[in-house]
Amino acid sequence: MHRPSSFLARTGTALLLAAAALAGPLAAASPATTAHTRHDPTRTASAWLPYWGDVDAAYRDALRHADQLHTVSPFWYEATGDSTVTAHPGAGRRDIVQGLREAGIKVVPTVTETLDAKDMAGLMLDRRRRAAHVEALLRTVRGHGYDGIDLDYERMALTGDAADRARVATGYNALTADLCARLHALGKQCVVTVLPQTGDSGTAYDYRRLGKVADRFRIMGYDLHWSGGAPGPLSSRQWYDAFLRRATATVPRHKIEVAFPGYGWDWDRTAGGRATHRTWKEAEALRRSTGAAYRFDDASGTPHFRYRRDGHDHEVWYQDARGVAAHKEVLDRYRIRGTGLWALGFEDPGSWAELRAHAVRHRPVR
Repeated sequence: MHRPSSFLARTGTALLLAAAALAGPLAAASPATTAHTRHDPTRTASAWLPYWGDVDAAYRDALRHADQLHTVSPFWYEATGDSTVTAHPGAGRRDIVQGLREAGIKVVPTVTETLDAKDMAGLMLDRRRRAAHVEALLRTVRGHGYDGIDLDYERMALTGDAADRARVATGYNALTADLCARLHALGKQCVVTVLPQTGDSGTAYDYRRLGKVADRFRIMGYDLHWSGGAPGPLSSRQWYDAFLRRATATVPRHKIEVAFPGYGWDWDRTAGGRATHRTWKEAEALRRSTGAAYRFDDASGTPHFRYRRDGHDHEVWYQDARGVAAHKEVLDRYRIRGTGLWALGFEDPGSWAELRAHAVRHRPVR
């Protein structure tokens, strides 16, 4: 089974759109908002906020669902070297950070990485270089008074050979152990976002070790099929079952969050399978405008449709509230209460009611 980068799904439209201008640094948060050990059990969801597209609409989306969200992770940073963390447009916007915090939501921005498996392994396995990298990440947190940081290091897990990824796993254990200890000493959260482990995918992550040091363990439950492959569902019941069986064997259940997709892919079958990213709203608008019939694949638990335009045959797979309802049944079986969303402003609004219904049925499991 192929294992594409979900980061590509996240960043495809970033090439087309820019976000708001950079804002000044934010004053340090109060201890009450940053203590990593304090979790509101009534808030069970986290969500990412993209830096491209309609950022303000995504921010308003978060505020509308503040009673469900414990954390928002703006997709604001990219690690480009040992001691370099580069900010995307709009990173650190004071109004967004303050507004989320006033709504009772923790702000834990996401950092991705540009280095491949070989280079990241070299960085993380060298004590001096690893220490420099940890300091760069801590400067990002302290400089804006964030409530922690979310490491979404995917490229290192998708490049190189098996030996490179084995070295990455060892190095990433060392990096996260160092980083999480430092963040906890500051009363900040340490979050990791990982690819699902099924078959030979996700082997660059040592779930057991990461589950011990991280406060939250986010599994990306999307891109089973993606823009670089054949058309098909972004997720499925069977896939969720497979990766949750492995995850719950090694990671404490109360730390696990399964992130649902709020988007889809539109494959142009006539043009060799090239795919375009569609948010739920875009996919539904396209379906209605083309007169395509809504279809729901019971096997995977996801909606899809086909249409023809300008002589090209298209196939669209995406996710909606009905699909979320189907997939959360798998979380029920594994007693997983935590959920996530990629991404704010992308999703079917009805998904929030499904996530709430799931949360109220489950008390935290420790």
